[in-house]
Amino acid sequence: MTEISPAPDPTPINPAVEAALVASREARAASLLDFARIPSISALPEHAADMVTAAEWVADRLRRVGATDVEVASTALHPIVYGRIHEAPGAPVVLVYCHYDVQPVDPVELWETAPFEPFLRDGRFVGRGVADDKGQLVMHLSALEALRAVGLAPAVNLTFVFEGEEEYGSDSLFGWIEANRERLASDVAVISDSGYFEGNIPAITVGLRGIMYAQIDVELSPVDLHSGSYGGTVDNPAIALARIIAALKGPDGRVRIPGFYDDVVILTPAEREAMAALPFDEETYRTGIPVPALVGETGWTTLERKGARPTFDVNGMWSGFQGEGAKTIIPAHAHAKVSTRLVANQDARKVFAALRAYVAEVASPGVTVTTTFIHGGEPSLTPTDHPATQAAARALRAVHGVDPVYIREGGSIPVTAAFDHVLGLPVVLLGFTQPGDNAHAPNEWLDLDNFELGTRVIVRLWDELADLPR
Repeated sequence: MTEISPAPDPTPINPAVEAALVASREARAASLLDFARIPSISALPEHAADMVTAAEWVADRLRRVGATDVEVASTALHPIVYGRIHEAPGAPVVLVYCHYDVQPVDPVELWETAPFEPFLRDGRFVGRGVADDKGQLVMHLSALEALRAVGLAPAVNLTFVFEGEEEYGSDSLFGWIEANRERLASDVAVISDSGYFEGNIPAITVGLRGIMYAQIDVELSPVDLHSGSYGGTVDNPAIALARIIAALKGPDGRVRIPGFYDDVVILTPAEREAMAALPFDEETYRTGIPVPALVGETGWTTLERKGARPTFDVNGMWSGFQGEGAKTIIPAHAHAKVSTRLVANQDARKVFAALRAYVAEVASPGVTVTTTFIHGGEPSLTPTDHPATQAAARALRAVHGVDPVYIREGGSIPVTAAFDHVLGLPVVLLGFTQPGDNAHAPNEWLDLDNFELGTRVIVRLWDELADLPR
């Protein structure tokens, strides 16, 4: 493994803990690379055994740092890892969440090396899951290891929930949370599955969009039809699907599903002013993707559209002949996978019902159309002045020496709403990855300095949360 250079400037945590972290740099990096070698792809059934291996890896590390009641809980799909370190009588209880599953690796030919042969080079970990979210999970374990190395316990009581379906809808987790309310009783939830702002500015994510994912199937006949014999007498499912998709979103970027915006909480003038003050350069953002132009809903800035406005997107479409040469058919069917990103206070099931009704309304009478719900997750929004949010801000400020910014992200973490709505917990979204880390894409990476400093922020966070009002 590449030799690791010294840590960034010393950080204001317990000097003994800092010394333990410095001494364990090589071992902690090796631990992340070891974890990232497990191909824990939750969406692919052929990796079911790898999911169990990853869950057991996490459980073993929890036991090593003295967690009790450690359990690899079976579900209908992938295991949930649970454990506790409750050694601070009377102190707040913090529910800590990360996920150990990762995205599929396609297109594999664009990876620098095999996705599950991770490496550390030039200050970056590279491999599937190193940023999203295995690196952040290892940061939490590393913070605990450093405390234990010097005979300390966290200043708060920690309950751990590490799941294996975040990249696949978290369906198993919702029922498990309902069934384990008492074991999950806490004062606040901390989720490390987010990142810093543009330019690697320390940030706290106060808003996440939810998601509604569905499939639209258009069927004409049991088999493809000869386009010469039947063309002009029947509808074409691919064209019928194209008409449906075109009806769902206008050229102004507005979603045309009736009632889609009814429950949207509009940004206040003060919130828009705060977002406008963030150090965000649209041209740098555009060229960093890169795309020819930035487009979106009329009347809103790029940053607002990115995290505070709902969207509709087509994630995939397929129909008919796609091989070499020509084949003159009218395809028997056409399909599209679609998703909406939702903002407070939209509801995924309600949005799906509206989508299904509107698709049925605009569909051609010459085909059969079915719209199916695949999965959903609700949006979340945490006040910036909440005591837990401010504790996280103090931890970031102490380690980085600058005030963090408060951001809204366009992605979705389904469990966030469950912690809020089911358990009644305020949620702090405190993650440490860099923007542009290629999460969900080839050559996913995590900056080594972020890995080091993020671990120290977590150490400091437990101290800052010790005075949280119960």
